[in-house]
Amino acid sequence: MKKIAAATLVAVLAGSSAAFAIEAIPGSLTYGGSNVQLQKAPAGSSFEHAFITNSGDQAIETYRVNADKTVTLVTRDHVENN
Repeated sequence: MKKIAAATLVAVLAGSSAAFAIEAIPGSLTYGGSNVQLQKAPAGSSFEHAFITNSGDQAIETYRVNADKTVTLVTRDHVENN
């Protein structure tokens, strides 16, 4: 019984990172499955990307550079335009 509980816990934890992933939106660097690769950025570094959304608000996204030089969307903040 303990083995089943442990296996269930491992399965839940393994899938939790995908469950909380931020979805790319139009304007995001990774929208539509784009495979962005940065040649000179060190792995583990981060950078921001700002753009105007379809609703007219400004979005500021933070990306992390992976070991294979691809990027992962980490956070997104919205700034409403009044």
